[in-house]
Amino acid sequence: MRVDVRLVRLDDVPVLARLAVSERDVLAPYEPRRDEAFATEEGQRADVEAALAGHAAGTRWSGVVLLDGEVVGRTTVSDVVRGAFQSGHVGYWVSQQAGGRGVAGAAVAQVLGRAFGDMELHRLRAATLPNNVRSQKVLRRNGFDEIGYAPRYLRIAGRWQDHVLFQRLADG
Repeated sequence: MRVDVRLVRLDDVPVLARLAVSERDVLAPYEPRRDEAFATEEGQRADVEAALAGHAAGTRWSGVVLLDGEVVGRTTVSDVVRGAFQSGHVGYWVSQQAGGRGVAGAAVAQVLGRAFGDMELHRLRAATLPNNVRSQKVLRRNGFDEIGYAPRYLRIAGRWQDHVLFQRLADG
């Protein structure tokens, strides 16, 4: 099993649209509400174009997760703040068929290399719903420390929900 991450490309749009449809019910409890257009090729093209614009501006790195060369998920370093903070926020997901096999953990490990390497970040943050134990394990296995609890932190699945906060430092 080989896991890689790379910058998302416009030619990923068709497979990302298929994954947006096939994984919609699984991801819905963990993501903001999305309209039906998000799961179309047009919706995914707009999302990828926005990701690439953020990358060009230096505020985001958005990639795909590859399992043996096949796109099985996404990962993003977003909300990149420079200056004295040098920080970003990591998010990720993998398809049901790739889950439970260490794919997400391997992808996050590679993103850490990018964040603390080429991107020269000092801190990478993450937030999970309190019941998302699998994602918390991925973070802990990659050296993230739990740093707090944020009531009504993000609007997920249509309502403001609490989150457990994590961070990983470049030298930690």
